[in-house]
Amino acid sequence: MRKPVSLLSLYHKESSMGTEFRRLYANIKSKNRDQNLQSLLVTSATVGEGKSLTSSLLAITIAELTKLKVALVDFDMRRPRIAQYFDLENENGVADVLTGKLSLKAVSRKTTVPNLTVVPAGRLDVLPTDVLEHERVSNFFQELKFYFDQVIVDSPPVIPVSDPMLISEHVDGVIMVVRGGSTQREVVSRASNLLINAKINVIGVVLNDYEEVLPYYYKERYYGYQYYHKDLKENKSSS
Repeated sequence: MRKPVSLLSLYHKESSMGTEFRRLYANIKSKNRDQNLQSLLVTSATVGEGKSLTSSLLAITIAELTKLKVALVDFDMRRPRIAQYFDLENENGVADVLTGKLSLKAVSRKTTVPNLTVVPAGRLDVLPTDVLEHERVSNFFQELKFYFDQVIVDSPPVIPVSDPMLISEHVDGVIMVVRGGSTQREVVSRASNLLINAKINVIGVVLNDYEEVLPYYYKERYYGYQYYHKDLKENKSSS
């Protein structure tokens, strides 16, 4: 079976995609003046909207633009993608820390991007909800925020499972990814309402407006990919 190409071999910061992610980070920084957003969770309403790709590219962008120590953490233990994007093994990771088998240091992986560390999801032999309600989750996030200046978390989608609701309790802000022209408004509205009603700090929505998304295997025709940051309140009022 042909091995997928690493995301790092396809990403160029001067491309249109790189430009859009710098704009996204600029929007996040503007919100950071009013609130501490050291840890951000990236999620979506359903599967296949590009949340893992978005969280990865956001983490790369922050690491390249700043001198901050950035951690990209794969909390999607049901469908992990981050390790594959960075050509890393997914044998050990978040699952091992939450079950007390390994330490954060033991599962952290350096990347070729300066100041960017990836923490893969690892392999869990129980349901994620069984470990996400454990106090180890809180301790894990405290440790992440101690060692890293910026933490980007890739989580499962909101509607299929309750995992992101549990994880969101431990982060400073949440970004929702919506695939333009594909995800129905009713689905997005339901997901955003679930988060807002749970008093989770949703700081905005990223509209994934490209024709061919890259959740399975990368394609070289990524020049036209565009990412737009939209305020969630604006999104709700137009629905």
